[in-house]
This record gives sequence, structure tokens and C-alpha cells, in this order.
Amino acid sequence: MSGPASPGQAAARLANKRGAARLAAVQALYQMDVAGSGVFEITAEYEAFRLGKEVDGALYREADAQWFRAILAGVVENQKTIDPVIRQALTEDWPLSRLDSTLRAILRAGVYELMKREDVPVAVIVSEYVDIAKAFYEEDEPKLVNAVLDRVSRRVRGEGRGKDAS
Repeated sequence: MSGPASPGQAAARLANKRGAARLAAVQALYQMDVAGSGVFEITAEYEAFRLGKEVDGALYREADAQWFRAILAGVVENQKTIDPVIRQALTEDWPLSRLDSTLRAILRAGVYELMKREDVPVAVIVSEYVDIAKAFYEEDEPKLVNAVLDRVSRRVRGEGRGKDAS
């Protein structure tokens, strides 16, 4: 057994748990969208049967359950504010309704964090959700997630990675 974790290791472990929570939140948001399940039902299901558990032979990584709940509840509570922000960041030929449920879930979770979690750096949020998009898509979707979250971060936080169009 190893000794106590150094502060760097502890921070990395926390970050990994938050990353797992983000992925689980996106999956839960997708499930809510497709199955029409409620937030309390989905939260209970994920905490009891998925987070850090084995499901159908696949082991779910241990996740920060509090972070998972915060993202899920935050997206549900703020969806009427989040969706218009996403719509503004999309191009005319890509309305929000045209995106599939997984992509909508990724963008909603990412925009929620950009809008409400100012304690988390923009670069971390964008990078995490682009990585989640890469786990589900091989084509242009991760680039779309990057572009939308970058536009939103410039609008809501005044910072982003790309050059401003103005």
C-alpha cells in the first residue's frame, strides 16, 4: 500500500473524480432527455447503481457525487437560461433542435459550468467537455463543442481561447 498522497496527487484525484462526474452527468442528462425521466429518479439511480460501480461488465470510474448532483440539478434548474445561450452560440444552420441528445447534454452541462461555476477555470471546462465529446464522436462534434463553449465563455466570462470575431 502506498503512503499518503502528495497535494498534487490529491488534486489530480479530485480532478479525475470531477471528470467522471461530468461524464456521468452528461449520460444522465441524455437519459433524462431520451426517456423523459426526472432529475430525482436519475440522480438516485446513478448514485445507487452507476457511480463507481460495475454495470454490464463495465466499471464506472469513481465520481465526485456532489459535483454530479450539482451539474445535473444546475442544468435542470437553469435550462430556460442555458438553451438560449447555446442557441446564440450556434450558427444559423445548426439550431439546438438539430443537435442529437448527447451533444445537447454535453453543451448544456458545459454552459451551466461556464455560467454558474466561476470557481472553475474556462480552460478546464472547455477541455473536459471537448474530451467527453471525443468519447462519443469521431467527426466534427468535438470541434463544435469547443467552438460553442469558447463563444459562450467569451460572452458570459469575457474570456476564451479563440480570437473574438469583433
